[in-house]
Amino acid sequence: MRPASDMRERSPLAARPSPRVTYREPPTGSLPPGTLAAFGFGAQAVSPGDDPRWLRVALEPLAATPPELWTVEGEVSCGREGDLRWSRGGGWLYVAVECHEDRHGGPEEAATYAYKLLSAFVAQAPEQHVQRIWNYLGAINTGAGDDERYKQFCTGRIEGMGDVFAQGFPAASAIGHHADPGLLQVYLLATDRAGTRVENPRQVSAWQYPRQYGRTPPSFARATLLPAEDVLAISGTAAVVGHASAHAGDLGAQLAETRRNLDALLAQGGLPEGFDGNAPLKAYVRHPDDAAAVRAFANAHWPDAPLVLLHGDICREELLVEIDGWRYR
Repeated sequence: MRPASDMRERSPLAARPSPRVTYREPPTGSLPPGTLAAFGFGAQAVSPGDDPRWLRVALEPLAATPPELWTVEGEVSCGREGDLRWSRGGGWLYVAVECHEDRHGGPEEAATYAYKLLSAFVAQAPEQHVQRIWNYLGAINTGAGDDERYKQFCTGRIEGMGDVFAQGFPAASAIGHHADPGLLQVYLLATDRAGTRVENPRQVSAWQYPRQYGRTPPSFARATLLPAEDVLAISGTAAVVGHASAHAGDLGAQLAETRRNLDALLAQGGLPEGFDGNAPLKAYVRHPDDAAAVRAFANAHWPDAPLVLLHGDICREELLVEIDGWRYR
């Protein structure tokens, strides 16, 4: 597999408008027309019926949080195939896999299984260009050295990736949840056009990390500019400079460093500075007691940006917060 590239692969056909991401309550018992996917957070999230587009994310919210909705232009179809669920519409594809490690042998094997399912499904779909992936696994920092569960996950992920990822890695997040420790949730957004992978000049590209970060380096780009160039999908971003974690134990300094990294991604992607009402964000917070400080930081710097605060462990134990999201033009 070759690494992700900043080179643009343009189709002569016009790119489809990107999905719109919002945080809002859907009508009781159903999803709005044009819904590609919907996500509730935590054990108390109320499902709007038995719909393959709905996923209860195993991360507990740190404040009252409405569902996250992805909507597209056009009709949407959906279905299930075993552990996999999917929906498509408007030239976009959502695919999710939920599985349990007990059925596969551990975090590495579960990741291989999930990614093989995703890769096989996308490979036969018209929407073969993966733009963004989310990964949620339990006890992400448990284990020493190469036995850390996140490092095992990274090895399984690359083993399960198929040819659909040969064009380069998409943007991604990998966060630890506090629900059933064997539960793995992976979901993606793909389309029928190539996006533009964006890297951060302040950071070493993840797939080029040195050996100290595991047998298999993380396989993701820092962001993806979606094909219509109307939105930047931003990977999980934390206080990493070069390849090293910065400001261990200092939440305020980590937030400031994370902001610098986010600003660098916006500049590299050609998006307007800062985050406003067109920029829904998620902050993953390791310690729930830090939620108020994270909210205050966001209110000070991005007062208009919709923000969801979730209790989640970052892939490096010394990191206290990570932020991802979308920046629309």
